Amino acid sequence: MTNRAILIAGPTASGKSGLAIEVAERLEALGGATIINADSMQVYRELRVLTARPSPGDEARAPHRLYGVMPAAERSSAMSWRTLALAELHAAWDAGRIPLVVGGTGLYFKALVEGLAPVPEIPPDVRDAARERLTQLGGKAFHDELRRRDPETASRLDPGDSQRLVRAWEVLEASGIALSEWQARAPEGERFPGERLAIKLDVPRQPLYARIDRRFAAMVEEGAANEVAALDALGLDPSLPAMKAVGVPEFRCHLRGEATLEEAVQAGQTASRRLAKRQMTWLRHQAADWATLDAQHSESLCDRIFPNIRQFLLTGLK
Repeated sequence: MTNRAILIAGPTASGKSGLAIEVAERLEALGGATIINADSMQVYRELRVLTARPSPGDEARAPHRLYGVMPAAERSSAMSWRTLALAELHAAWDAGRIPLVVGGTGLYFKALVEGLAPVPEIPPDVRDAARERLTQLGGKAFHDELRRRDPETASRLDPGDSQRLVRAWEVLEASGIALSEWQARAPEGERFPGERLAIKLDVPRQPLYARIDRRFAAMVEEGAANEVAALDALGLDPSLPAMKAVGVPEFRCHLRGEATLEEAVQAGQTASRRLAKRQMTWLRHQAADWATLDAQHSESLCDRIFPNIRQFLLTGLK
């Protein structure tokens, strides 16, 4: 089982975290497992409730790594996460444990498996100017202008996906080369340093959306608004990734008196469904060769997938 790992990806609310814990518990008989986070928002320590991070009770059931390891004042990136994740993979293998890399951020999985395109660092003034341009134009007009300058990248982005739109713009401004051209270049860094069984969870859209709505509503009872109030009190730059996590802008509007709690919840549910749609699109196109697990009935997920996992770990056959 040396240098073998399990990758589990799925859209938000698909049940991947619970599945990972059940798999980890069953793997105790084979030396144990370490769950490694691959969700770009669950890395932020201030956002346990809104990102549905595993609870302390869940974390006690199996070792968890890269959850809540970064302050909201910092910017996580696929490159920085990849460095941390590779270290955790090797630490697990050195301890005789099986890494379970779990999350919904497609770029993180792509970075881990394939390496990353050599996109240049962006100077702070260029980053600030890109955000200011987005504010001036608004999402649709900004998307239209990006389409004129980098049509290939713009065609893959939604006008509401401000973070990726700004990223494409600032890369073009800083380097004079379109992000799509950078991404077409050969990746840098080692590819995945071992054997992997990659699994993607698939849930029909309507049942998934119903789960999302129920979970987001439950977050209110768990203190989501208080969590956002505490984050807001830090006075952070609103362009930081943590400040754009699903639920943060919506509850900030409520805290400022610009929306009722019910309106904030509805807006957060809508944003969560849009995130899930983007995640499902990535899995469909970028993870076409991953094993697909129908996750509509979550109670039987582990029973259905564990024989495949056991076979892979013992024989290397997928």
